[in-house]
Amino acid sequence: MTEHARAELIVTGGRIYTSDPAREWAEAIGVADGKIMAVGTNSEVHALAGASTEILALDGELVLPGFSDGHAHLGLGGGQAAWELPILPTDSKQTIFEKVRSWGEKLGPDEWIIGGIVGATIMDEIMNTADLAALDAAAGGRPVLLRDDSMHNRWVNSRAMEIMEVRADTPDPEGGTYMRDGTGALTGVLHELASAVAEAAADAAVPDPDARNKVSLRTALRTLNSFGITSVQDAATMEYSWKALNSLEAAGEVTAWVIGSMPARNFIEAGVVGEELFQIADAHRSTHVRPDFVKFVLDGIPMTRTSAMLRPYVCHHSNDDPGFTGAPLWTRDELVEALELCYERGYGGKLHATGDAAVRLVLDAVEDVRRRLGFGPIFQIAHVEFIEPADIARFAELQVIPDASPYIWYPSVIQDSIAKQIPKETVNSSWPTKDLIEAGATLAAGSDWPCALPSPDPWTGLETLITRRNPDPAVKGVLNESQRLNVAEAIAAFTRNPAQAMGLADTTGMIREGLSADFIVVDRNLFEIDPGSIHQTRVLQTYFEGRKVYDRSAPLTEDASQATAADETSTSLSS
Repeated sequence: MTEHARAELIVTGGRIYTSDPAREWAEAIGVADGKIMAVGTNSEVHALAGASTEILALDGELVLPGFSDGHAHLGLGGGQAAWELPILPTDSKQTIFEKVRSWGEKLGPDEWIIGGIVGATIMDEIMNTADLAALDAAAGGRPVLLRDDSMHNRWVNSRAMEIMEVRADTPDPEGGTYMRDGTGALTGVLHELASAVAEAAADAAVPDPDARNKVSLRTALRTLNSFGITSVQDAATMEYSWKALNSLEAAGEVTAWVIGSMPARNFIEAGVVGEELFQIADAHRSTHVRPDFVKFVLDGIPMTRTSAMLRPYVCHHSNDDPGFTGAPLWTRDELVEALELCYERGYGGKLHATGDAAVRLVLDAVEDVRRRLGFGPIFQIAHVEFIEPADIARFAELQVIPDASPYIWYPSVIQDSIAKQIPKETVNSSWPTKDLIEAGATLAAGSDWPCALPSPDPWTGLETLITRRNPDPAVKGVLNESQRLNVAEAIAAFTRNPAQAMGLADTTGMIREGLSADFIVVDRNLFEIDPGSIHQTRVLQTYFEGRKVYDRSAPLTEDASQATAADETSTSLSS
């Protein structure tokens, strides 16, 4: 800062929590050229005011750094908010059928009914053709594609399967399954990469996909801003997202730091992957949109017994294999070679590993490359639900980031489904967040939006990191309560830690001089309220690079209306 520098914006009158361990609290901040130029006392910062300085005078409200969402699916989440049938994970099958019928009445006779999210417990129940027939009747001849709360699976109707050219004798695609009942008849449930076949069929029916995708990604960014999120790692960034984000960037409409993750292999969304996608993404690099990570999917999800576990799954039938543990989708040699590519190309790695065996496989591969090549790229393990205790210390030792999704694990319908497949003692020790922090790991939180909840609401996730309870009193119980975090630890998991995990430690994540002026004003002091009410927090204003990008009191635009609808949906789940 030069002797004559003047602040363009000064924020004063609030309680400013910086999430900076070197200085956690301040009275005021000054902003110039999109960056924080001063953090200090009122007198220190007010000395930087000039004739044209804007003063944001607060009345004691809490100011926080802009939140970082370390794991979201912007195309799916934005598309759901902008265009699709909203379904709650708590909806019954009958409610879903009624919603499909009502939604279809607004569409043409051949238009796709696309929606989500269907709860895991509902997906568990679809085992015969009766539910398929009911879905067909509700759709009125239209094709239907419904996504579940893991986003790994789909529920489609007969018309959709006809368009997909899937029949009872159609072989399963590599990495996926067309689920059948005991007679061999299709049920309409699609697991893993079978979902990509349905997504491709639905995509082919969109008349102007570029225009639609642009609206979807714009809606995603506006929704993030409405929840106070100013940086995000897109967990699987397909070609359509790079094109849409590039268009929005050119128009000055990207209002968050976006770090992309390119799938190395075929993904549940249709499109090119691997080297072809890397080249597309690199060509779309910009100031705010950065293709810095490769996405690796090591296993599936525990609800469908596709997670790679160290201990056998629960047996349900006499013909179940009592030793079945699932299997990873990569060998160690394949994974080591892929991680070497990250070193060569300068990419980080985001590695989906929901089972403790998959987590160990990643840690073993990372240990191999770290030992030979040094501590270079950032590696994240996404979800870290199940970790063998002996592996916890390895996260810090190997500088691997645990990417946790607290939205998924609080007692919920997903946990009800998981508990049917995973032994009780493993479930009861799940999500060891406190142990990871105490072992020196950098715990980063992400929503995994639109999985689990139909919005990227960080306040629900923040609360559950602290309470380990569902905000909804109708869902009883706690999950591994020994792993509760304090408020400061939980805020770090939503601010500086995911920013560091994305490679943005020198850009955002704290209120510190020299970083981007990304901050939010909220309606309550999280350090003074009952942690069980944190989910009720509302963002009043969001600033990105010193520019106000969300104001709760402002008249609603169409995008803001969609963000508010997502907000209200989230609230209905947790009030």
